[in-house]
Amino acid sequence: MNQVVKQMDPVQSGGFEMTFAGAEFKALLSGALYWPDHQTLLVADLHLEKMSSFAKSRQFLPPYDTKATIQRLTNDIAVTGAQRVIALGDSFHRDEGTTTLSDEDASALATLTQSIDWIWIAGNHDPSTHELGGNCCESVALDGLTLSHEPDAKIANQIAGHLHPAAHVRINGRSIRRACFVADETRLIMPAYGVSTGSLNILNAAFQPVIDRSKMMIAVIGREQIYPVAKRHLIGR
Repeated sequence: MNQVVKQMDPVQSGGFEMTFAGAEFKALLSGALYWPDHQTLLVADLHLEKMSSFAKSRQFLPPYDTKATIQRLTNDIAVTGAQRVIALGDSFHRDEGTTTLSDEDASALATLTQSIDWIWIAGNHDPSTHELGGNCCESVALDGLTLSHEPDAKIANQIAGHLHPAAHVRINGRSIRRACFVADETRLIMPAYGVSTGSLNILNAAFQPVIDRSKMMIAVIGREQIYPVAKRHLIGR
């Protein structure tokens, strides 16, 4: 059987070097994937303007998530030297998200999208993002990989988001629950990148159609480093 996922090795900078479908990536503490061969930063599920959306339903939370997520993007672009960003859908939390951006946040986002090649992949929450700069599409095919929003068992060698994976891990009597990258031989699902996003346990039934548990590999995002985790340490709640 063609082994398309190799062991993920820790890197001193806090990221992980990982190979998926023959392509080399670096997984970052932010939840992004950097693809050095294409100078491309992959991010999923930014959910910009989530707190603004909550305010409309009278859930008044500090509306600083968009600013913090844009700053995270700015930092990752600077650190990696990325010349392209591909956002894998659900870049905004609701359809009206682009209309609620503050002038400052809209300007900061436009500065990013106009400074490098930027691709917005459509997700199930996204409005039309063409007014923000960049190009919009349903998916991207690059070097034998398909980059799209929702994981699809019919697509081989796919990188997707949508499910916001997290691992609940118990080791040596202690347990933690953290966002993670999860992959098998045909699919890699990225964690949500937005600072105010929720997460879903990778043992949830939603992952069963798209991730083969017998071949599942997990990289958990810690505070200072990303760690490989064996399946035997997972907790299903």
